[in-house]
Amino acid sequence: MVLEMKVPSPGESITEVEIAVWLVSDGDYVEKDQAIAEVDSDKATLELPAEESGIITLKAEEGDAVAVGAVVCLIDTSAPRPDGKAEPKEETKKEEKSAVTQAEPSKETYASGTPSPAAKKILDEKGVSAADVKGSGKDGRITKSDAENAQAVSMGTPTGGNRDSERTKLSMLRRRVAERLVSAKNETAMLTTFNEANMTPIFELRNQYKEEFKNKHGVSLGFMSFFTKAVVRALQLYPDVNSMIDGDYKISYNFCDISIAVSGPRGLMVPVVRNAENLTFRGIETEIKRLASRARDGKITVDEMTGGTFTITNGGVFGSMLSTPIINPPQSGILGMHNIIERPIAVDGKVEIHPMMYIALSYDHRIIDGKESVGFLVAVKEALEDPINLLMDGDIKKALEL
Repeated sequence: MVLEMKVPSPGESITEVEIAVWLVSDGDYVEKDQAIAEVDSDKATLELPAEESGIITLKAEEGDAVAVGAVVCLIDTSAPRPDGKAEPKEETKKEEKSAVTQAEPSKETYASGTPSPAAKKILDEKGVSAADVKGSGKDGRITKSDAENAQAVSMGTPTGGNRDSERTKLSMLRRRVAERLVSAKNETAMLTTFNEANMTPIFELRNQYKEEFKNKHGVSLGFMSFFTKAVVRALQLYPDVNSMIDGDYKISYNFCDISIAVSGPRGLMVPVVRNAENLTFRGIETEIKRLASRARDGKITVDEMTGGTFTITNGGVFGSMLSTPIINPPQSGILGMHNIIERPIAVDGKVEIHPMMYIALSYDHRIIDGKESVGFLVAVKEALEDPINLLMDGDIKKALEL
């Protein structure tokens, strides 16, 4: 029996996906539930598992845009299992993807590869040798896109240096992110206001309780839980920042779904911590760890990345001193964290050195006035500089559940 595998719907409103990479080759014997491909939608990168065991025949190439419901491969379920290939144990199935990934050779290993039929036709028409083309497909295979971008060698002034270039099609996820960022710049009245926070109180709390916290809860006491708590408090004080514009209407929310920007293997992803106003420090750290792990492993779902009411982004982990973050539409505000640097500041008329962080709030001026934006950022600063009283109700042990 030959099974037709069709593209499943990754989520509502998504009509097509792009084949990012095939994890198997044409004619391979695949096991049921084995990851056979990674596909990009405009919201996330997802794995495509084999529906049954058998010999696979690929019907799409890497880089192809494929409609939801279209056939991407065939699996001959009646094909005999190859000699020496035993029925996998359950734990082996679970590790299938990791084993495939580790065994897959690096693309740089291959100077050239075998072109697909479509790619060969294009190369022949251009008069370009396959040996002069670096394939971007599995095992260095030359794809149709590689052939379309290949150019015949032309003479020029020799310089003795390396003048290679590479043209790579942006993934569907990256193209969608680009569209959203341009849209946010062009369609909102975006402004950014800045402040700074003395992180000494949080440093002292973490130094005193982080080991006890981790031993009891299994997660680290990071900065994100303090920032999330501070943002929730500020949103409750300044609800316009927790609102959105919908045509001629303003939609206000009585809950705080906080989007946390995470750098994933295929670009920026923004998973959402739901109802953060109801979570403890432990709850926030646990949920952030879970979502970040799923994003980095490519297992994050569309539902886990939509519906946030406010975003926090931490450029400080990459060394950013100061930035103007771009709003994540349709939200009206985003808070940017930055790196923490010891700087001299005036304290009670004396110069002292403290760990300081610049914080930035980008906001949509159509719905948030300057008074609210500045007040919101000051409220965040106040909470970070007095976390015991403003975020823990004066009881550290109770707040940290120790």
